[in-house]
Amino acid sequence: MPRDPAGTPFDALKAESRVGLAWLLLFSFCINLLVLTSPIYMMQTYDRVLASGHHETLLFMTLIAGVAVLVMGLLEMVRSRILGRVGGWLEQRLAPELISAGMRGALRGLAPNAQSLRDLASVRGFIGGSGVNAALDSPWTPIFITVIWLMHPLLGIIALGAALILLLAALIGEAVARRPVQAAQKLAISNVHKADSALRNAEVFHAMGMLPGFLRTWVGQNDNAIGLQRQAGDRHAALTGFSKFFRLFVQILILGAGAYLVLQQELTPGGMIAASILLGRALAPVDQAIGAWKAFIAARDAWGRLNRLLTALPSLPATLPLPAPTGALACEQLVFQQPGADRPVLAGISFALAPGEVLGVLGPSAAGKSTLCRLLLGTWQPTRGHVRLDGADVFRWPAEQLGPFVGYLPQDVELLTGSVTDNIARLDPEPDPDAVVAAAVSAGVHDLILRLPQGYETQIGEGGSVLSGGQRQRIGLARALYRQPRLLVLDEPNANLDTDGETALQRAILNAKGWGATVILVTHAPRVLAPADKLLVLQDGQVRLFGPREEVLAKLSPPTAAAPPRPRMVVQQSLQPASAGFGGPLSAAMPGSPPR
Repeated sequence: MPRDPAGTPFDALKAESRVGLAWLLLFSFCINLLVLTSPIYMMQTYDRVLASGHHETLLFMTLIAGVAVLVMGLLEMVRSRILGRVGGWLEQRLAPELISAGMRGALRGLAPNAQSLRDLASVRGFIGGSGVNAALDSPWTPIFITVIWLMHPLLGIIALGAALILLLAALIGEAVARRPVQAAQKLAISNVHKADSALRNAEVFHAMGMLPGFLRTWVGQNDNAIGLQRQAGDRHAALTGFSKFFRLFVQILILGAGAYLVLQQELTPGGMIAASILLGRALAPVDQAIGAWKAFIAARDAWGRLNRLLTALPSLPATLPLPAPTGALACEQLVFQQPGADRPVLAGISFALAPGEVLGVLGPSAAGKSTLCRLLLGTWQPTRGHVRLDGADVFRWPAEQLGPFVGYLPQDVELLTGSVTDNIARLDPEPDPDAVVAAAVSAGVHDLILRLPQGYETQIGEGGSVLSGGQRQRIGLARALYRQPRLLVLDEPNANLDTDGETALQRAILNAKGWGATVILVTHAPRVLAPADKLLVLQDGQVRLFGPREEVLAKLSPPTAAAPPRPRMVVQQSLQPASAGFGGPLSAAMPGSPPR
């Protein structure tokens, strides 16, 4: 969305919506001007036609009034269609920005959810409802009251008092309903997030019988939300009932006052009827606003959440497109610390890789290996230091520019709904068939795909549900290899693979190395480290060892002795000076270690 670099998408929306708002105001002006047709027709009929008995005058007045109200109806239709299109336009403009902001929030550790799209739907529904019409018509309320006042001051006082009382009632209703509505919305949003999380973990819930306990907590919170909604609904119902009663009572009151003035010969019968019609029209916006008050509060709060989301998670400013990277990767004193954490996850990580080199990353759990992967990919921002690809900071490199040159296989591979081709081609609407097949061949998954029911066009279901864990991981590897990226990051790529899968993985790494890709391979299984040129050993977020594979393995290997103890124990002792406490994960790396 085009916008001022210093502004938000809402600033651009305001600028772009000025023309549409001007048209809406023009239509509202014409509609409310034509509303005067009925009272003028009534006045002329009672005061002129009935007194003179001229049939021709009645005929022409009726024709003119009919044409006027027809035009008013057409203008109402056009205004409603404009509002509907404004709501659709708003969603078209904001939905991509909201999804992008949600992605940025998830990368920063916020809970992933689609609440922003629900908020946008709430705003769009309000724009297409009666609430906006009330706002557009409300400026005419003082004008109609002024016309009534000109007919007779007594009628004007009644109309003004009625409008003020209804307005005061609306403000009081908003004040008493605001807190329960907002609290109910927060609880409802929280409950939806919890239900989404539970549904994503249905297998775990079923296998371990977690559903009853979850439902007891969830139902309790949901009952609280329903209670707050009921409280707000009761207050709104009382306000709506009062407004209906008061509006009808005032209509009766102004007719009675008009009849009294007619008897006193201070008003004509036509003026009495016209004043009643004008009062109904003057109070209609207030009455409509009261009816749409709950929707207005929900839309206002939703709009505020959207504004805060896009303000807190702005997109990166546009940058000059950089040349395609060759794969030279460097970490410069990389530090990462989670907000509120006592100590950094990574501290002072530095290394450099030339294009075509393969780096194996070892270390125990919680050593910072996955965090390092996210920093290398630019999905997380370092607390200090830089990750540079061909000299450029990867975090500042726009994802849409850098993404085609990067391949990533996370620990938990989740494929997207669609075909195998869609997933390998990274949802490219116009995928390159040759590149898709080449990626599958490089990943060693081509034959596996051909054995699927529809081959590459097989629909894999939600999250790849029709595939096994190993199949999902191998197709995820093919996705990472699509179009031969220059930087390839593999985080535990063999977690769900059998022996054949691990063999295919090693071939894929060699293929990537062959076309000059820089490969980062994170693993607990040293048997897949054969293609690695260098090894990096992490512990407690710090580099314990880094260098050529043979040298690092030699430092990790136990010393030769006449009667060596058991391999695993010797490895742990040999690591004690430099990396106490993490011999277990590395001991499997040693020659002669028992298979894990």
